[in-house]
Amino acid sequence: MCGIAGIIHKGKSTNVGGEMQKMLQSLKHRGPDSTGYALYGNGESNNYILRFKVGENVKEGSSAVKEDESIYQERIEQVNKKISTSGATLHKEEQITPYSYRYVISYDGDLLDLAKQIESVEMTEILSLGKSLELIKDIGDASVVADQYDLGDFAGTHGIGHTRMATESGVDIRSAHPYWAYPFSDVSVVHNGQLTNYWNNRRALEKKGMRFMSTCDSELIAVYLADKIRNGIELEESMRGSLDDLDGVFTYLVATKDKLGMAKDHMAAKPMVLYESDDLVALASEEVAIRTVLPQEIDTYDPYEGEVKVWQA
Repeated sequence: MCGIAGIIHKGKSTNVGGEMQKMLQSLKHRGPDSTGYALYGNGESNNYILRFKVGENVKEGSSAVKEDESIYQERIEQVNKKISTSGATLHKEEQITPYSYRYVISYDGDLLDLAKQIESVEMTEILSLGKSLELIKDIGDASVVADQYDLGDFAGTHGIGHTRMATESGVDIRSAHPYWAYPFSDVSVVHNGQLTNYWNNRRALEKKGMRFMSTCDSELIAVYLADKIRNGIELEESMRGSLDDLDGVFTYLVATKDKLGMAKDHMAAKPMVLYESDDLVALASEEVAIRTVLPQEIDTYDPYEGEVKVWQA
């Protein structure tokens, strides 16, 4: 079933982390397995913010084997060496959980080359690498993840998020949303639905050199959009193309450093409720999520089938 939500403020920065936490927590019933946030802050001047993990969150009672934390430290040392030899400079290093890190780096080279070097370290996966995007996802509901990663006071202009009910792949961080549109620094996607031509599209994109890190069909949307952007196609046009190129029932949200977009397939089987004013846009799978941040009387509407909309921060 899953739940998706997004909010964008026009021309100002607010407590977008706290807003997204409220919206996603109200959608917990749609997917309690994992929660993910893609939050767009004010950036670190000309530096990049790197969010990555060197292991998985293994729940108690899971059949998976929990790794010794000394292994994580060995991987971090390897990551730091890869960053240094790639010509990047590490300015700030934060360990958020035993397996999750936030770095601030400066780098003038090709992001794809840097990302490949970092991800050559065993079990290491970049969640986001951008000037304003910070992508955080983990097992648990919205409040559990927000508290674990201290997102309640995150300041920014916009964000998207996802509460997941695992149906097509496992309950782990790798299969959780949002997905970063690799290697584009500030593009992220969340999705509710199912894509029926996933494997054909994936093989075609892999032949072009595009990267997949999971077997979750939702990742295809992020990679599809990344390929279009790489070839100079604007975001809205890329989204419109997805309605014909991707089969299935789906509603998805995509965010960039200064935009928030929504696309709904031609059958419009997956729900979306939208509120728009002069100051902000809020949208979610259910109206209850919007009302957690806008408790006053508001008018909402459901987008039509085949509709694509993009808003500017």
